[in-house]
Amino acid sequence: MLRSFTRNFKLIVENGSNSKPVISTLLYSTSSSRRLEGKVAVITGGASGLGKATAEEFVNHGAQAIIVDIDEEAGRMVTTELGSAAHFIKCDVTEEEQVARAFETVMARHGKLDVLLNSAGISCSISPPSIADLDMDIYDQVMRLNVRGTVLGIKHAARAMIPAGSGSILCLSSISGLMGGLGPYAYSMSKFTIPGVVKTVAGELCKHGLRINCISPASIPTPLTLRMFREALAGHNIPEEHLMAIVNATGDLKGEKCEERDVAKAALYLASDDAKFVTGHNLVVDGGFTCFKSLNLPFP
Repeated sequence: MLRSFTRNFKLIVENGSNSKPVISTLLYSTSSSRRLEGKVAVITGGASGLGKATAEEFVNHGAQAIIVDIDEEAGRMVTTELGSAAHFIKCDVTEEEQVARAFETVMARHGKLDVLLNSAGISCSISPPSIADLDMDIYDQVMRLNVRGTVLGIKHAARAMIPAGSGSILCLSSISGLMGGLGPYAYSMSKFTIPGVVKTVAGELCKHGLRINCISPASIPTPLTLRMFREALAGHNIPEEHLMAIVNATGDLKGEKCEERDVAKAALYLASDDAKFVTGHNLVVDGGFTCFKSLNLPFP
């Protein structure tokens, strides 16, 4: 809650040779306001990982969070944890009929849609390592969820938001979509596509008062990332805590590591009115990883 108090102070006003105190009052706030108060937010892939962390952040800032996920058990567990401000809708985001029905349910229940976070996604095996051996069935599966699922979310969120003349759409990419060699081919190609999708539709959406942005985080030990690293290090029998340490060690910013809450806070900023003039942007949360490459010269 926002709690305020007043403080009186004396101001000496000079009037020729006469001075007299004037009693004035200032209004102070002792706590920051909740930045999504009253807003309705849909989070695809919200049953785990970055989607779940963002749902928690949104609820903490006053939003109604609708978890859209194919995993019903995990999705209902999250909504139970978050309480009455969270709801769950089972949905395969690659199936347009299901996506359309999910957004219709949100509009019927809440009467509006303020925020969409497209965080549903999958990775794939790092094998085979050569483009010459790329499994096109796996490629199609990854692109279908990571790209088609994102585009469907944008399409149906836009249908709900355009009549209202406002809204914030967020899409989750990765540093694997900024630099080559950081992930499996299919996954990296899908993540390279997401910022392009955002820029492609930003021009139209801004004419309706809608904003669309992207977030590209560094490696975070989410279940998806840990599965990738576990496969890459198969045969070494590495304990879970050591595997998490390996993922965290990929960062370059001394004394810090990229965490789920860092992405959640980036999403909170872009979803809120604090970012009211930010659209078509890719917010990179990587501790400088993609900003430079050290030459490792053989002298100090």
